[in-house]
Amino acid sequence: MSDIETEPKPTPHVPTGSDYVSDRDFVDFPISPETLRGIHGLGYKTATAVQAAAIEPGLAGKDLIVRAKTGTGKTAAYCIPLIERIEDGERITRAIVLAPTRELAQQIAEECRGLAAYRDLTFAVLVGGMPMPPQIKALREGAEIVVGTPGRVLDHLRRGNLDLSHVRMASLDEADEMLSMGFYEDVTSIVDACPDDRQLMLHSATISHDTQRLITRYAQEPEEIYLSTDADQVEGIEHVIYETNAGFHKARALLYLLDMEDPNSAIIFCNTREDAAMVAAFLDRQGLDVQLLSGELPQGQRNRVMNKVKRGEVRFLASTDVASRGIDISDLSHVINYALPQDPSLYLHRIGRTGRIGKQGTAISLVGATDLNTRRMLEGVHGIEFTVKEFPDPETCVQMRVERQAQQIRNALGTMAFEAYLPTVRALIQREDGEALLAATLRAFFQWDRVRRAKMSDVDSLGALDQAREEKRERRKKGPRPPRPPRRQQRTESSDLDALLVTGDAPKSPSRKRKKGGKRSKDKKGDTGMEDLDAFLSIE
Repeated sequence: MSDIETEPKPTPHVPTGSDYVSDRDFVDFPISPETLRGIHGLGYKTATAVQAAAIEPGLAGKDLIVRAKTGTGKTAAYCIPLIERIEDGERITRAIVLAPTRELAQQIAEECRGLAAYRDLTFAVLVGGMPMPPQIKALREGAEIVVGTPGRVLDHLRRGNLDLSHVRMASLDEADEMLSMGFYEDVTSIVDACPDDRQLMLHSATISHDTQRLITRYAQEPEEIYLSTDADQVEGIEHVIYETNAGFHKARALLYLLDMEDPNSAIIFCNTREDAAMVAAFLDRQGLDVQLLSGELPQGQRNRVMNKVKRGEVRFLASTDVASRGIDISDLSHVINYALPQDPSLYLHRIGRTGRIGKQGTAISLVGATDLNTRRMLEGVHGIEFTVKEFPDPETCVQMRVERQAQQIRNALGTMAFEAYLPTVRALIQREDGEALLAATLRAFFQWDRVRRAKMSDVDSLGALDQAREEKRERRKKGPRPPRPPRRQQRTESSDLDALLVTGDAPKSPSRKRKKGGKRSKDKKGDTGMEDLDAFLSIE
C-alpha cells in the first residue's frame, strides 16, 4: 500500500459516557495496518461501546444481532469487520449491506469508502431514483462491497446484473425500521440469494417482531449484543414541548418558535409531504435559510440537499421522515417536530439526528390535541421528561420577528447608500395609506431577497419540487387515465402563506401555475443586483 501522508484532521469531538467511549483504542483490535489507517483518517481513535463489543466477533465471522441506541457508532461497528474480512482486488461481490433509505445507504457507502481508503476495494451503491447504467457498470466491473436499498438491489438481482452467490457477509442497518417499512419479503429474497454459510449482521436501535422472525429464519447461533432497551432514550438531549391550539396556525407557531429559540441548525420533521413542502415554502418567504427534503424530489436533488446540509451550509431543513433513519449530520443543534409522529418509536429516531456521539442537543415539538396519545406513550413507556414552554404574547412574538427581519435587511443592504430615500420614508409615514405602502415595500424586498438568495445557491429544492410535480401532472395527462385537477399538495400561493402571519386560518388550496423548467417564479426585476437599489424599490 502507498505511504502517502494523509492531510491533518481537525481534533475530533471527544465523547463521554458509557455509550460513546470504551477503554479500547482501535489499535487494540486485530486489524490490518491499511484498515487502521482508514479508521484514523476518519478521526476515530477510541472505540465506542458498541464498536468494542461487536468488532471482534464480527471479525471472527459470527452472526451478530446488535442492539444499540442511535448515534453510538453502529455503522463502523459492522463496516470495519466487513472491510477487514475481504481480500483486496478480488472484484467479486463479497458483502451486501442493506439500508431502509437512499440517503442512509449513500452515507454507509461513504463511511465504508473512508474506512477502506488504503485498501484495494471497490463499491457499488444501488439505490432508487438514480440512473441504472452507472450502477450496472459498477457491478460489471466488479464491486467487492454492494450497498443499497432492498427494492433497487432486488431489481438488479432479478435482471441478472448482481450475483450474490459468492457473498460472505450480509449486513442489515436499521433492520427494525427497514422491516417495519414493508421490506420483509424483499430482504428475505436478497438473503436467500446469498450462500447459506454467509455471515449475517443485524444492527438496530430496536428489535421488532419482524426482525425477530428474520433472526430465527437466517441467523445461525448468533451472538446477541444488546446495549439498549425499548425504554432507552438518547442521552444529552433536552425535550421541549410548545402546546398549540386550533386557533393558532402551526406554521405561524413554528416561525415564532424559531425566532425565540434561535437554533444554530435544525431539521424540522413533518408527518406528510404536503406539510413539509408548505413549511419550507413559508419559512423561505420569511427570509429564513431553508431547504426541503422529501420523497417527491428527484434523487439527485435529494443528494445535493443532504450534501449541503452535512457541510453546514443550510440552517433549516424541512423534511419528511426520509431523514430520520440513521442520517448523521455533524453538530446539528436542534430537531423540531412540526407534529409528533403517530409511532412513538419514530420520535426516538428523529431526535437521534441531534446529540450524536455524546454531544448535546435539543428536541422541540409543537404539540396539539391530536398528539396526546403519542405524548403519553413517550412519557409513560420511554420515560421522556418534557419541559413545557409557552409562547409569549403575540406582541412579543411580532417584535422578535421585526428584530430578525430588520437584521436581515441590514445584512442584505450592506454598505449600500440609502439616505436619499429617508425623506420619502418620513413622508410615507405621515400619509393615511403610509402603512400599507411601507408594508408593500417590505414584501417587495423579501421577494427580491428570496430571488437573490436562490441565485446565490446551487440548490433550489422548492423549485425542484415544483418541476417534479409539473412533470408528474404532464405524465398523467399523457397516460390512459383522464387528467386530474391539480392536487392539494401543490405549493401554496404566496398570498396564502403571507396570510398565516395575520390570521389563524389554514392556507387555501393552491392554483398557481409554474413555468416549464420548475424554477421558482421571479419578479420582473428579480435579477437586479444589490448595486441597483432604485430598481429594487421599483419591484411591483
